[in-house]
Amino acid sequence: MSIGLLGQKIGMTSVYDAKGRLCSVTVIAAGDNVLLRRLTEENEGYSAVQVGFYSQKESRVTKPLLGEFKKTGVEPQRFVREFRLTNDLLEGEINLSVTQFQAGDYVDVIGRSKGKGFQGVMKKHNFHGQGAAHGSKTHRRIGAVGNRSTPGRIWKNMGMPGHLGDERVTVQNLQVMQVRETEKVILISGAVPGANGSFVVIRPAIKKPTAAKPEAAKKPEAVKTPEATKEMEAARK
Repeated sequence: MSIGLLGQKIGMTSVYDAKGRLCSVTVIAAGDNVLLRRLTEENEGYSAVQVGFYSQKESRVTKPLLGEFKKTGVEPQRFVREFRLTNDLLEGEINLSVTQFQAGDYVDVIGRSKGKGFQGVMKKHNFHGQGAAHGSKTHRRIGAVGNRSTPGRIWKNMGMPGHLGDERVTVQNLQVMQVRETEKVILISGAVPGANGSFVVIRPAIKKPTAAKPEAAKKPEAVKTPEATKEMEAARK
């Protein structure tokens, strides 16, 4: 039973799949996940496991957090997240290695997108923009968005310039291409949010892609025999 893993985005490369097609994949280092705590409904009100990843120096951790890590007897971890589990799975052995995923599995990857700073409406909201000729002085500006005298204001949720990126992003239904146990990496098809070196969460896909519907079987065509043809002609008369 796979519960999820924490990892670090290494970069992108290309591999061949089983059919010989060249596929772009993201390499994620997901080894050395550490089990920190088991959260139970009796104490915390819900069942989950707390997992840590990427150990760091004690001098970089606050004293309250350092005390929590010393209780569990592990080194301070830089990236800590929780995975919800049922009570029966919480009591058993928990696999936190890359082997909990196999090639062909579908996963959701959660990361933090690249921050792009303050951006205009064309880049942030895909606005069309205005005239690009020399006579125009407003090429990329937002333009008139206040409507007429009624309502005489800007509608709520109107796209405006502002900060772009640096937010939590979840990419769903990415296929696991390879799992390399010795190197402790997972190769996932497609792009994963975040810059190289950023931390990500890999979990089993919640919305697994549905299998292709089988083609509807064609109804056998009726064979017209001479006797059937005579009966049809007699019925018409």
